[in-house]
Amino acid sequence: MIYIVIGFLWLSICLYMILGGADFGAGIVELFTNKKARHKTQEIMYESIAPVWEANHMWLIIAIVILFVGFPEIYTTMSTYLHIPLVLMLLGIIARGTAFTFRHYDAVKDNWQVLYTQIFYYASLLTPFFLGLIAAATVSHSINPDATNFLDLYIFSWLNWFGVSVGLFTVALCAYLASIFSLRETRDKADLLLMIRKSKQTMIFVVITGILVFFTAYISDIPLVMWVFSKPLGIMAIAFATIALLLIFKAMNRQKLLPVRALAGFQIVMILVAATYQHNPDIILLANGQHLSLFTTAAPAKTISALGWALMLGSLFILPFLFYLMASFSKLRK
Repeated sequence: MIYIVIGFLWLSICLYMILGGADFGAGIVELFTNKKARHKTQEIMYESIAPVWEANHMWLIIAIVILFVGFPEIYTTMSTYLHIPLVLMLLGIIARGTAFTFRHYDAVKDNWQVLYTQIFYYASLLTPFFLGLIAAATVSHSINPDATNFLDLYIFSWLNWFGVSVGLFTVALCAYLASIFSLRETRDKADLLLMIRKSKQTMIFVVITGILVFFTAYISDIPLVMWVFSKPLGIMAIAFATIALLLIFKAMNRQKLLPVRALAGFQIVMILVAATYQHNPDIILLANGQHLSLFTTAAPAKTISALGWALMLGSLFILPFLFYLMASFSKLRK
């Protein structure tokens, strides 16, 4: 049963990165669009994220619940040593969702709309950045339980060059996903060309920040190159992600956009596989050489069994209605 629980944990992280990433990326793409095209970009992005913006945080909640119930030591370690970026990320999620709601549904259109928009932009930018910082901290040997001062315990455990680069890479991925997902929401050729140009720009941003991640890992003595390229699975994952990128580029040039969303989601899965398979099931690597494994830190077998059944039965209710939600929005756009 523990393999089922771990599978749901990994699936929820993947889906949050794909659907939540596209959601966050909408604000990022808007922020970095020139003012003349910003209103049009806003309309396209709104159509793109409308089916998922309410539902995507469900996947984050599922991941948190799985860690809290099934792997309490991992949950405690993260919530203790990474409580600052976690709180900032959660505040960003709240601020972003609130600003998005008021920006679109406020009964009175006035100067407050400017404030709502700015909050939406910068919360969309900072939330995935802190998510990247948290992810980097778990594998960079920067969490030091033996530290004796506040800075080493609660600041430098996540604030370092490698964490910053992973944060920027996460921002780039979110902007890329939003751009790709928006291609099929355009209503005329001018809009399509605008979003194709945005997609190509975010592709470049992803490549640059990806190189930066490997560079900062090297200067920080983090064996990221070994983790990714030392075994056939990592090489295959990177190769598949690269091939998917080339296929998306080709589809955009030919303006045949049917497969682009699936290919972009596939890329994210391959990137996560390449980044995590080598040290799996060790989910947190500590500075003192110890690690927290999903197997050795799991809750008692009865708890894992109950959690596994709850996840399987819950998915029977959640997934059909999620697909129905997406299908409903697709029909409304036609």
